Order: sequence, then C-alpha cells, then structure tokens
Amino acid sequence: MQRILVVDDSRAQRSLMSKTLARQGYHVAEAGSGIEALQVFAAQDFDLILSDWMMPGMDGLELCQAIRARKASGYVYFILLTSNSDKDAVARGLDVGADDFLSKPFNPDELRARIAAGGRILSMERELQETNRLVTSALSELKTLYDSLDRDLVEARKMQQSLVRESFRDWGRAEVSLMLKPCGHVGGDLVGFFDAGKDHIAFYSIDVSGHGIASALLTARLASYLSEGSPTHNIALIERADGDHRRQPPEMVAAQLNTLLTKDMLSEHYFTMLFGYLDMNTGQVEFTQCGHPSAVILDQSGRTQFIGEGGMPIGLISAAEFERQTVKLQPGERLIFYSDGFTECEDVGGKQIEEHGFGEILEKNSGLTNEMLFDAMVWDLDRFAGGQDFGDDLSCVMLTYKSRT
Repeated sequence: MQRILVVDDSRAQRSLMSKTLARQGYHVAEAGSGIEALQVFAAQDFDLILSDWMMPGMDGLELCQAIRARKASGYVYFILLTSNSDKDAVARGLDVGADDFLSKPFNPDELRARIAAGGRILSMERELQETNRLVTSALSELKTLYDSLDRDLVEARKMQQSLVRESFRDWGRAEVSLMLKPCGHVGGDLVGFFDAGKDHIAFYSIDVSGHGIASALLTARLASYLSEGSPTHNIALIERADGDHRRQPPEMVAAQLNTLLTKDMLSEHYFTMLFGYLDMNTGQVEFTQCGHPSAVILDQSGRTQFIGEGGMPIGLISAAEFERQTVKLQPGERLIFYSDGFTECEDVGGKQIEEHGFGEILEKNSGLTNEMLFDAMVWDLDRFAGGQDFGDDLSCVMLTYKSRT
C-alpha cells in the first residue's frame, strides 16, 4: 500500500501525521477539510484515508459516506481519528462505512500497526478482485464455448432425427410407426424399418449404451448399416444374381453387427437390439433379442403379452451367439419394440414402472393407434414420473398386422 490521504482541519496534526507516514515509506497527500478531501480524491486514487472525525463543514462521518457513495477503482480503507471512545459513536462510524478507529493524540506504533492491518485487508481484497476477474473471464469463455456447443448439439439433434426418414409407412397388409424422443439434445436410441424383399418388412429398435455425442455417432453408423436407401450396403440384405436381395436371418444380422463393433470399430460402447422380419403373407415374425427389453404384443381386445428371452447385448463379447425367435401375429394385433426408457422410468420415489406398469399404459390406451398412441404413452409416463424429466431416451417401433390377403 503506497497512497494515503490525511484529512484534518488542524495543519499541525496533518503535518505531524504526514511526516510520520512518509518516514514509513508511504506516499502521502493532505486535505484540510472534507470538501477539499473529496476534490483531492477525485483527482487521484488512494488506498487508505486517515480522517479526523470532528471537522467544520463536512465531518469525518460525512466524508466517509461520500467516499463510499463514489465508485472507486478499488476498495478504500477508511480510518477515523477521534478522541471519542463512546460505543454509540463507534457504532455510527461503522454504520457509515468506517473500517477502523485511531485515538487522538495518535501513537506512531499504533498508527503503523493499524495501517499495516488495513494493508493486509486491501491486499486480500485485491487478490479477491483478481480472482473474480479471472473467474469472470473463465465464465465468459465457458459461455462462449457452451453457446457454440449448444448450437452444434441443436444441429446434431436435427441430423439424428433425420435418421428416421419416415415415421410411418403403410404396406397395405401391415403398417409400421416409429417414435424417437431423446432425453437430451442427442441420444443413443435408434428405430427404423425397411423393405426386406417380397412381402417382408424388416424393423428394429436399438439402444446404445451411454448418452450424448459418442452414443449418437454410433447410432448414425448403425443407421447406415440398416439403411433402406442403399440395399447394397444394408448388412441384412444379400444381393442375388438376379439383382434382387435376400434376407439374412435376424441372428446373423446381430452376429455381423457384433463383429463390426468388437473387431472393426473397436468401440467402447455396446448396444441392445430387437431386430425382426414380418412375413405379410402369414403374419409370422422372426426376430432376435440382444439384451433389449422384451417385445410386447397388443391384441385386438387390448390385452398385452410380453415375449422374448433376453439374449446378449451386441459389442460386449466377440464370441457372443444370438438366437432366432418366432411369433405369429393375428390380423389386428400389434407388435411393439421399445427402449428401456419406458420400463425403467422412475416416479418421484425412485420406483420403476417396469413391464407391468408399461403394459397397463398400453392396455389403457389400446383404442388409440399410431402417433396418438405414442402421445398417450408419453403422457401417462410423464404422469407416473410426477412431471420430472425422463432419465433416458424413449423410442418405440409399432408394427400393426392388418390382414393376410
């Protein structure tokens, strides 16, 4: 601390104090009144003000109030010089912003000690200011980065939603509806369908482990392997000599994806999946379940039946084996593949809705179809969750088998 302003209407007292402080190495300025002190203070910065309490015109209390009302570049430590030791007077001084008091006539050692104490406080205040400046600067940089990242994530969400090119298609004898609701900007769920050759429909539900950008990138990669737009690159379809394509068995599709993930892509993520084909001539569905929640059949009477035998997720073990399962749909029945965001949804007490609760939601809304049913499912799930944010992505594939002819 170098700059001190001494304020006293007594020239002798000012001179004595100024000389004492100058000998201690401080830069000292003087003012003979409160008004003059404000003029000097306005012209230059000071670290500390030593002011007599009793002065004609503007006294020390009023000067302290005026200093505190001004916006200085840093904190100014204010010491009042007084012969008044009354506690009420000291309280008034503290109320207006005084930091310390020094009795008159002053003792040079006490003066030095109190100024040293003020210096320590000012030093801490400056360190705090610098810390705040650095924090403010860091927060500003973080906000800039966050805004940039947020814009990128918004675009990523649009791109991920575009992976579901169609949310509904009607083949005449069957129709498929899709729902995809990430719980964040982007998610790790993927649903889809494609034409799998004469009278056959392929459909799938995938849930990549984790959340965020890495999971979303993997869903984009998987979507390219199961794309209808490029049958020659769809691993579920093998081109025949006549140019048509035949279907790979669902368990072989799972095995091939498992090889890609464990040996070629070397990803740290894994995913669960339900993948199947519908034969529209017979209503038979062949599917493989790879650690995904069990599929559910919603019959014409509105009753639910969960089917499936679990299976291994894809990408955990390179030598994993996958099995084929079959089920035969009757006209009017719906087969639903869904992510665990539904069955693992929690209420405010942390209790999961599980298969039973999810089945009740489906049965309650069985009179609805397609998008209206999806909306009702989410609405009832939100009611179960008590309005709190969903902890996982929600995705669903609903296959409706209408007729065999």
